[in-house]
Amino acid sequence: MNMQNGNNGRVNGAKQDFDFIWFSRLLNRPVCIGNIRNRLGKLTDLVFRLSEPHPTAVGIYLEHGWGKPTEFIPWEQVVSIDDDAIFVKPPENRSSYPPFTDQSGWILVDQHLMGRTVLDTDGRRVEVVNDVHLLHSKGRMIIVHVDVSFNGFLRKWGMGNIKWIKDRLISWRYVQPLSVEDAVTTDAVSLSVKKGEAMDLPGEDLADVLEVLSGKEQEALFSALDSEKAAETLAHAEPRAKRQIIASLRKERAYTILSELSVPQLADLFSVLPHVERENLMGLLPEKQAVKIERILSEREVTADELISQEFVTLPKEMTVGEALRRIKGLGPQFKAISYIYIVTEEKTLMGVIDLRELVLTEDDTLLEEIMVTSVVEAEEKDTREDLVELFLRYHFRMIPVVDAKDKLLGVIYHNDIIAHGLTGRARI
Repeated sequence: MNMQNGNNGRVNGAKQDFDFIWFSRLLNRPVCIGNIRNRLGKLTDLVFRLSEPHPTAVGIYLEHGWGKPTEFIPWEQVVSIDDDAIFVKPPENRSSYPPFTDQSGWILVDQHLMGRTVLDTDGRRVEVVNDVHLLHSKGRMIIVHVDVSFNGFLRKWGMGNIKWIKDRLISWRYVQPLSVEDAVTTDAVSLSVKKGEAMDLPGEDLADVLEVLSGKEQEALFSALDSEKAAETLAHAEPRAKRQIIASLRKERAYTILSELSVPQLADLFSVLPHVERENLMGLLPEKQAVKIERILSEREVTADELISQEFVTLPKEMTVGEALRRIKGLGPQFKAISYIYIVTEEKTLMGVIDLRELVLTEDDTLLEEIMVTSVVEAEEKDTREDLVELFLRYHFRMIPVVDAKDKLLGVIYHNDIIAHGLTGRARI
C-alpha cells in the first residue's frame, strides 16, 4: 500500500500499526466474508463522518446494479484491508447488509470529493481532487490529504505504476466547508477558501462555490469580494444563488455591484428576481439603462444596439504588430476579455479583424493590414436577438462587432451574453 513517505508503514525496518492508503486503490476492490471466494461485491464508495480534526470512516457503500438494493457495511464490521480484498464480518441475523441511507454530516469519498474543486489556500488556482489519502490505524480510518497531482489521475484510471511528478498533497484542514467564523460543517463537503484569497479565482469557479454553500457561508464568501469580482461571480451564478445573494445585499453594496454588470447581465439577473426586489434594484440604475433592461424583459423585440458592450480594442491598419502588443499591454485591467483586435479608420469605420493569437505569433515589424481579415462577420445595429443567436451558432466566435448602416463600429456583443445563459455571463477568454 502507498504511503506518503513511501515506507509502507515501516520505520527503520520495524512494522508499524498503520498504513497510508490511496482511495483509488480501494475503489472497486472486492469485499468478501471470510475468504476471497465469498464475495459480497466491489467497494463502490467509502462513507465518512465529518469530525475534527479529520473525518472518520463509518462504513463501506456497495452498489450491485441490475435493480438490486445497495448495501451499507458499518466500519466496525471490517476485519482487514488486504492487497487483494477487503474482508468483513457476516451480517448479523440476515442474509445481506441493509441498504445505504444517507445521514447528516456524512460524506462519500467518490461522490463528494473525487473530481471536485478545491480552492487552494496558498493562492494558487482552483485545483481538482484526483485522489484521497487515507490513514488506516488500529481498525480506524481517517482522511488526511487530497492529491491534486496528475499522479492521482493516473491512479484513478488504473495506471498507478506510472508516476510522472511528485504527489501534491493538500491537508484535509484545507478541504472542508467554508468557515464563517469557526469551522462550520455542512453535508455538501468539497470546498474551502480563505476569504482574502478568493480574489484571484475566476468568477465561474466562485459561482460554483456559492451554489454549494449554506446561506451564512455563502454570504461570508460573497462579502469578501470586491465589487468587480462580485459582479463577475453573480453573472455566472445559477438563479437560486442569484436570489439568495441579492436578498442579503445592502443598498450601497448592491449599487456598486450592479454598476459593474452589462445590460444583458442585468436583464438576466432581474429576470430571476421577485418583482419587489427587481423594482428596488431598477431604481438604483440610470434611467437610460433601466429603459433598456425593461425592454429586454418585456416581450418587445430587442435589437443589437441595446445589447452592445464597449469593452473592445480598435487599432489603425498602419500600426505594426510590436506597437499593437505594447498598446494592448498598456490598456489596463478593465480590458479582461480581449479576443479580437478590430482595425478601423479615423472615422471608426470597420476595415478588418485580427485574432489575438494571430497577433502574438506574428513578427513585430509586420503591419496590421498585412494580417487582418477583411471579410468580417458583423451584426447590424437593428438585428434582433434571434439574428444574433443565429450568427453565434453559425460562426462560433467569442464576440461579434455591431456596425451601423455606414459600417461604423458601435460596439461588440459577447457570445455568453446571448448564448451561454440566455442573456447573461460574459465569456472569459
